[in-house]
Amino acid sequence: MAEEITDATSSGAGASSGAEFRNGGRAVIATLAAHGVDTIFGIPGTHNLEFYRHLNEFGIRAVTPRHEQGAGYGADGYYLVSGKPGVIITTSGPGLTNVITAAATAYAESRPMLILSPGVPTGLERADVGMLHETKDSSGALNRLLVSSQRTRTAEGAAQAVAEAFAMFSSSRPGPVHIEVPLDVLEGAWNGSVPTPFTGRRPGLDSHVVSRAAEAVRGAVRPFIVAGGGARKAHAQVVAFAELLDAPVATTANGKGIVSEDHHLSMGSNVRFPSVQAESAAADVLIVLGSELADSDLWGGLIGAQTAPGVRDENSEQLVIRCDIDPDQLGKNLGGDILACADTGEFLTALMTELGMDESTATSAGSVDVTGTPTSATGTSSTRSGADRVAAIRESWGADFDFDSIGARVTRLVEQGAGPSVVVAGDSSKVTYDGSVHALTASTPDQLLYMPGFATLGYGIPAAIGAKLADNARPVACILGDGAAMFSIQELMTAGELGLGIPFVIVDNGGYAEIEAQMVDRSMEPFAVKLARPDFAALGQSMGGAGVTIAESDIDEMLPAAVAEALDRDLPTTIHITVGC
Repeated sequence: MAEEITDATSSGAGASSGAEFRNGGRAVIATLAAHGVDTIFGIPGTHNLEFYRHLNEFGIRAVTPRHEQGAGYGADGYYLVSGKPGVIITTSGPGLTNVITAAATAYAESRPMLILSPGVPTGLERADVGMLHETKDSSGALNRLLVSSQRTRTAEGAAQAVAEAFAMFSSSRPGPVHIEVPLDVLEGAWNGSVPTPFTGRRPGLDSHVVSRAAEAVRGAVRPFIVAGGGARKAHAQVVAFAELLDAPVATTANGKGIVSEDHHLSMGSNVRFPSVQAESAAADVLIVLGSELADSDLWGGLIGAQTAPGVRDENSEQLVIRCDIDPDQLGKNLGGDILACADTGEFLTALMTELGMDESTATSAGSVDVTGTPTSATGTSSTRSGADRVAAIRESWGADFDFDSIGARVTRLVEQGAGPSVVVAGDSSKVTYDGSVHALTASTPDQLLYMPGFATLGYGIPAAIGAKLADNARPVACILGDGAAMFSIQELMTAGELGLGIPFVIVDNGGYAEIEAQMVDRSMEPFAVKLARPDFAALGQSMGGAGVTIAESDIDEMLPAAVAEALDRDLPTTIHITVGC
């Protein structure tokens, strides 16, 4: 297969390129193509041109943002919608250091990302001779921030490193990988072949763990499920398992939409709500799937019967089942009684098979019958149904969250204008974490693009671009604050250049209002948080798009139509919402 790819691309329009420049750059790009890569994000530079030389030949689209940080966030948005790992090509020195924040975001959120960069020639490591873009130790620096970073020695080694990165993405907890190719290797001869794509194999499931988990859920009368980003690809199995147990499901922000949020068992991405946390503590069996239960999701609260983070309540008999592909995640923030180091989908499939094989006990005390309803020895319901529990908790949400906040209102109005399948790119803006995370009704796990753990500003605009490139037919919108928008506003030009019909909804409250509120809470006189802003609508027009300004008082009437019109255009629309005007 590898040789077929190489031979096929050595004829036709790109023949001279392949024949004359069978170099390290070609080794890397051919290997990307063999692993299904069709899009890269990055900015051409003096030292990375031998990567770019081969992209057209292998049918790989190059997306050029206006900043490498935008390349990283765009690649992340592309992954969240397409399911394909995001790939970035940077030049050496500042090109690479510009993408580090985006790469660190991917690490914090456990998302696959491959970063390719050139490096100083072999033998000049740490030489400090004043080369263009010379960096003391790029690979060493990134190795301390990412899953891994390696400096290759040969073209064959560079190709193999790419193949190994993709194997890791499919076989273990994903994250960002950096591969540095020395300039002499990048430009030098490649005498090898394209490594054959392979899928790394995970250790087999422990059948004893599956049996113990099956025994536990058979006896559950008040089960509760928490699903995180690690369960995104197993959404079908999570739904089936929840229905089998008749168990409510709450998700983290990264798990939003794993269970459609209009499902009768869904509590949405609301694990920070006190009512949801109280229900998790009251559960007799708590199942945590693909989540570290981080404070960035819990906002100072606790999941499960705990008295403090990681401290189980001695007075509770709650049994905790945890599943994660990364063994180091299994004990974080909540100890477990049954630990499954496995892919969530594989674990749930095996667990449901185990439950289905033992239907003879389905009507025993505290068991689960074939319909998934908890039963007593007499066959009558021993507790409220999962749907009743969800309904009761939903009724208490008014005390947990302000559904009339500007972020929640804008999110609902954008969804109204774009339709229920809309993908919403958020940012580290109050309108996102105190708005879209809770107000968007997601039916699939790819509808909210967000990074709650690293909480970096500037993510939303390029992430929306990446998502739209992944699926141009699907409605994509971006909702963010004015402070976050200014971190990556230049990418509006990228969206216009690409002809992407994305509404960028900028909620302008005059600067860093959330930080201003925190200053007031600390009895500080606010300063350095009230910021000058541009006329965002006019700025959007100047960058080749359309622009609309809507006062907060008019959003109910005007915003849905403005979003619908924006989605019909073949250029971006900047919708400037002025808060308090």
